[in-house]
Amino acid sequence: MASTYTSNLGVEKIGAGEQAGTWGNTTNNNLDIIDRAINGVGAITLSGTTHTLTTSDGTLSEGGNKVLVLGGSPSGANTITISPNDQDKMFFVHNSTSQTATFTQGSGGNVNVPAGAKALIYADGAGSGAAVVDLLDSLTFGGTKLTATAAELNLIDGGTSAGTTAVADGDGIVTNDGGTMRQTTAATFSTYFNANLVTVPSAITSSSATLTPSSAQSIYQKVDTSSNNVALTLAIGSLAIGQYIIVDKTSSSNTLTLSYPSNSQGVSLGNSVSFAIAINQNGSIFTFVESVKF
Repeated sequence: MASTYTSNLGVEKIGAGEQAGTWGNTTNNNLDIIDRAINGVGAITLSGTTHTLTTSDGTLSEGGNKVLVLGGSPSGANTITISPNDQDKMFFVHNSTSQTATFTQGSGGNVNVPAGAKALIYADGAGSGAAVVDLLDSLTFGGTKLTATAAELNLIDGGTSAGTTAVADGDGIVTNDGGTMRQTTAATFSTYFNANLVTVPSAITSSSATLTPSSAQSIYQKVDTSSNNVALTLAIGSLAIGQYIIVDKTSSSNTLTLSYPSNSQGVSLGNSVSFAIAINQNGSIFTFVESVKF
């Protein structure tokens, strides 16, 4: 009975009564084939645009390696055909060339490994309709498929190319929510920043009032003097150092008098003055006070 060969590695199965006195050589060769299939790293030199990756029965061949390191200088994208097309194969691939390597075995589907990239692929050995599949495509984390593109992941991982894409209310922004990464809309961020950076209370119309910030938020305060003169006292309240109060006198009628009781300063805004700015610079008094005239 003549020797036969295993379907995928081409390991020789010695026929009954065959190879008397020489079976040891065949057995050692078979062990080398198995060793290469388990941990073999093969350097594959590519040239031109095509290459056939062959596994031959009973011999040590490049298609029998577990790891394929692609090198050489292909002239363009290189198509690597896994042969024969009826063998099941699995390869770890490192494409060290400057061109894309496309692995194919039949008409069922191919895998592209870009220049410099790595991949884990298998060929299903289905004959003329055989397919090659990328096992790292659509990775899952905690049962959820990763659908981001490589370009999107590069941005998250520190990509330095900044574009000028306009931001809309419904656009998502990734944020760290107490240690959990979440996505929320640009509109939500806008609402938060507006609420926490500057607050805009209702206009003051009474002849006498005190403005005391109740939280660490700068204030844009309108004062309507159309009906009477207004005396307004500004207090530090809960302002943090560097936060400010802007007072906007919205009418050219009458006057607005501002006082700062902590340091006994004050300013009177007549018809020719519209704005006053008070900045909390030391945590206890307004140390910068300015008026803007028009």
